[in-house]
Amino acid sequence: MMRENLAEKTAETTFPDYTYGRLQNSVVFDFAALSQNVALARTMVAALIANCQEAGWDMTISALEEIKVAVSEAVSNAIIHAYPGSAQAAQKGCSDEAPQVHMQLWQYQRALVVRVSDDGVGIADVRKAMEPAFTTGQEHLGLGFAFMSSFMDKVEVQSQVGQGTVVTLIKQI
Repeated sequence: MMRENLAEKTAETTFPDYTYGRLQNSVVFDFAALSQNVALARTMVAALIANCQEAGWDMTISALEEIKVAVSEAVSNAIIHAYPGSAQAAQKGCSDEAPQVHMQLWQYQRALVVRVSDDGVGIADVRKAMEPAFTTGQEHLGLGFAFMSSFMDKVEVQSQVGQGTVVTLIKQI
């Protein structure tokens, strides 16, 4: 029997909240849960935002950088925390052995929506995990969700232990 994960349950072709205007573009892609792919995620978001300039968005460089930091934190969290024990594949840089991170981007008339999801271990207590300085390891600062929340207009986190986590970031334009 195939396990249905949280990412599959929440996957949608369009983001359900249409208060942001008409959908103009969407991008869906998967990538190996390797640290070098954080840059890939940032680049994809930056490319979509650059396209948004053509759609009339007035985005400052600092706002773009803030979005890229929030996306980096979401993707880094998925890579580091969702798949403990996959460090061997990451050390080898072997994408064939690495689990996947899923990313969906939606460009609306008045908002950018980014959804980062994984099929990993999940978060037992989302509310606690979102507290500034909460961390499960000494080598981390526990500021990932704090950065996401400060740079984006809305952050939603859904998680089920053993099934994965879905982080949705919304930046209104």
